[in-house]
Amino acid sequence: MPDDSPAPTAPLPLPLKAADTTPERPWPVRHLAPKVADYVARMPPVWVEGQVLNVRRWNSLLFLTLRDTDLDMSLSVTLPAVAAMSLGDRFADGAHVVVHARPQYQVKKGALGFSADRVRLVGLGELLARIEHLKGVLAAEGLFDESRKRPLPFLPAVVGLVCAQQGDAEHDVVSNARARWPGVQFEIRRVTVQGAEAVPSVTAAIAELDADPRVEVVVVARGGGSFEDLLPFSNETLVRAAAACRTPLVSAIGHHMDAPLLDLVADLRASTPTDAAKRVVPDVTEERARIAQARTRTRAALTHRLAREQAALDHWRTRPVMARPETLVDPHERTLRDQTARGRAVLDAALAHAATATARLAGQVRALSPAATLERGYAVVQRADGAVVRDPAEVATGDRLRVRVAAGELAADVVDA
Repeated sequence: MPDDSPAPTAPLPLPLKAADTTPERPWPVRHLAPKVADYVARMPPVWVEGQVLNVRRWNSLLFLTLRDTDLDMSLSVTLPAVAAMSLGDRFADGAHVVVHARPQYQVKKGALGFSADRVRLVGLGELLARIEHLKGVLAAEGLFDESRKRPLPFLPAVVGLVCAQQGDAEHDVVSNARARWPGVQFEIRRVTVQGAEAVPSVTAAIAELDADPRVEVVVVARGGGSFEDLLPFSNETLVRAAAACRTPLVSAIGHHMDAPLLDLVADLRASTPTDAAKRVVPDVTEERARIAQARTRTRAALTHRLAREQAALDHWRTRPVMARPETLVDPHERTLRDQTARGRAVLDAALAHAATATARLAGQVRALSPAATLERGYAVVQRADGAVVRDPAEVATGDRLRVRVAAGELAADVVDA
């Protein structure tokens, strides 16, 4: 019988470019991986800086992780052991180095790594210069200003403590604080305070204690160390985390020669963990002595005040005015009586003088008044409009006149002018 099944179709050719791929025409992994490796291989070698972690040796190669000290990012690096031989024991976990490496893409694992051929330690002078530069940047932002410093609470109920997982710092802070004030409580975060994990672990511990509403002050303590050991406490990420802490923060790193930047941004710098314990809680013995002294001073001041007031009261009770209080009023009564009599005399004299002046002026008015003339028989003749008639020619026959005499007025008509 003839075979009626369809003939198999030939596979479609792969797209030439990544932009031409589709869900129906994808690139298989075996096709993509070599392209990525080829692309990475064209990249030039680069000098890169970081912190060494997890150094392992296999035959003539060193395998290590190069970690960024500010961000949680890392790269895998292989290095010929002979390239690091001159560094000796200094090339170990925690060392700051720069390596000259070329990127490599491992096709089978799909991982990106770096193959280095040269390595150099970052010198102490260069680290100091970087810290000084960062110090200037943070100072310009105002993170070290005294105006930002917050006072510590007088008697915190709960103290947050960031310290090493093993060491004397925790014992120094806790034992000395409780010896001074037995009731103080601690929230302790034991973290890595040295090496690559110090910055993220200390930063996270500060943020966790700051978020706890019971914690009233945070102490970051470490029992000193070399310059390299204390580098995490001058890290920008950690310093900015301490600056952002809303809870008052005490730096007790315990290094006298070179103060890490954490000391500058903290609200209080303690010289040692023991000094931090003395700063965050008061001494109960000293406080009791101060209270007793204050009570003594208060009692003495109150007794002295009462004695002084009693003496003043006794003094005033012996005064004559207390036996006869009206003596205070007698002088004022006499003065009032004298002033009243003087006022009456002055008023009587003024009234008499005014009466005499009034009588004199009345006589003058009467002497000058036309009324006196009218009383002697004279009369004043006025026309109807009120004008005084001084000449017969000023009136005509039939005009009505007013004639004013001493006793009153009368009307008259002109019959012949």
